[in-house]
Amino acid sequence: MTLQAIKWKDGKLEVLDQVLLPAVSKYIVVKGVEDGWKVINKMQVRGAPAIAIVGCLSLSTEVRNEHFTDKKSLRQEVEGKLNYLASARPTAVNIKIAAEELINLINKLTEDDTVTIQQMKEEFLRTIDSMLQRDIADNKAIGNYGALEILKNVNEDSLVRILTHCNTGSLATAGYGTALGVIRSLKARNVLEHVYCTETRPYNQGARLTAYELVNDKIPGTLICDDMVAALMKSRNITAVVVGADRVAANGDTANKIGTYQIAIIAKYHNVPFYVAAPRTSIDFAIPSGDHIVIEERPEREMTHINDQRIAANGIQCWNPAFDITPASLIKGIITEVGVYKPENLIKLFLQ
Repeated sequence: MTLQAIKWKDGKLEVLDQVLLPAVSKYIVVKGVEDGWKVINKMQVRGAPAIAIVGCLSLSTEVRNEHFTDKKSLRQEVEGKLNYLASARPTAVNIKIAAEELINLINKLTEDDTVTIQQMKEEFLRTIDSMLQRDIADNKAIGNYGALEILKNVNEDSLVRILTHCNTGSLATAGYGTALGVIRSLKARNVLEHVYCTETRPYNQGARLTAYELVNDKIPGTLICDDMVAALMKSRNITAVVVGADRVAANGDTANKIGTYQIAIIAKYHNVPFYVAAPRTSIDFAIPSGDHIVIEERPEREMTHINDQRIAANGIQCWNPAFDITPASLIKGIITEVGVYKPENLIKLFLQ
């Protein structure tokens, strides 16, 4: 059974509390924007696509239950709360792009005198509702393009071994996944021999979540510590690395979970192709390079404690960036729902 991180039916939103996984499967009811901001900020829901969807759906739960006397008040409500939601995890660009698109839509509907306040509200809610199914379709397309790209570089009868970092599956999206979607697509073609997933310290998304998905879907996998990547590539004949992205700059520089950059360096040294799998909504053409991406820093406690048990010496200072930037020069291709692009060719997507 495919894991479901987001439940949405008849205006009711529930998210799987990923902080409790894999020990406990518990859904949190999100009643509005304040709840949405909290579950995103606390990483009870995570993954750039899922963050955008949950944020927008949390706004939908409020808007559908409110009465607006005029179009201007609806526009102001939507714009203010979308900007607030985008502040919950500043590095992930998907929610920022979704907010900009929805604000543009609401402005257009406000200015159209032929559209009533009720029609405006219905169109806005209908647009948000479509995000779930569109994300799943995009992820399956990413999986297909990614599998074909990887298979181009191997012998016809060879099985592939993939390394992935953090969590990019059903728990990070509306379903199927981005980098893990590529892995699922390879498995569906019966060409996947094995998957290696890193633990992804300090939040352990790989150990808790990716491993959970691999076991759930009966995908052959092995968990490794983050500092075992070089030894793995030297001894296990890895076919490719596939990771996700929280933001991709116009030049192809990519922000992803901390530890991604060093994996890309190791992959380059061992001649292992390194791919980023992400929807077009993760590409921020307003940012020329990774130098301009704001990196979120997380609380020290995520490093110093595990399950309320302190593991670090008292008094030690901590630096806990949630993401790092992988330079475009280390990336062989960026896998999107419309094809695979070399970083220097991303501009073609902008011009489409």
